[in-house]
Amino acid sequence: MLLKGEQLAAHLEREFRPLYVVWGDDPLLVLEAADAIRAKSRQAGYSEREVMTVLPGFDWNQLLAAGSNLSLFGDLKLIDLRIPTGKPGREGSTALQNWCSHLSPETALLITLPELDWKDEKAVWFTALTQAGVAVKLTAPTLAELPGWIAGRLRRHHQTADTESLQFIAEKVEGNLLAAHQEIEK
Repeated sequence: MLLKGEQLAAHLEREFRPLYVVWGDDPLLVLEAADAIRAKSRQAGYSEREVMTVLPGFDWNQLLAAGSNLSLFGDLKLIDLRIPTGKPGREGSTALQNWCSHLSPETALLITLPELDWKDEKAVWFTALTQAGVAVKLTAPTLAELPGWIAGRLRRHHQTADTESLQFIAEKVEGNLLAAHQEIEK
């Protein structure tokens, strides 16, 4: 299942699935989406969390072992797999495809990736992930959409601003969503 970033909240209100893939062109949006999924996993009873970062030399057997190691107390586990390069390699591709064919409700997997090009989105491993789980593609708003994005963020904080102020903030942050977020927090 492929979702846009703005559809994630509604999806998480309805259900929680054992596999999520989050990727996009803006680190703030990816982080916030992953945070929402982690919060929902805790709400769904996934009290254990294991973080793995795929760096050169990563042993993909660790992922498979973590998925098969269940707690003595029967706790549900969330594995938070981070692939900063967006490329799992041949061994990783095989491990991820294997994971997709053996999904378990006891162990959920959250994969975060940077922006992917069209070739990566067509790769066998990525296609397997999107077919087996929920894939969330996050795209930063354009400069023209940025004042509306800022207005939405202000509404979350029970605040408003006039059009000129929104445009001023948008121009000052020059498309940097983290800077916009920090201005809103101030």
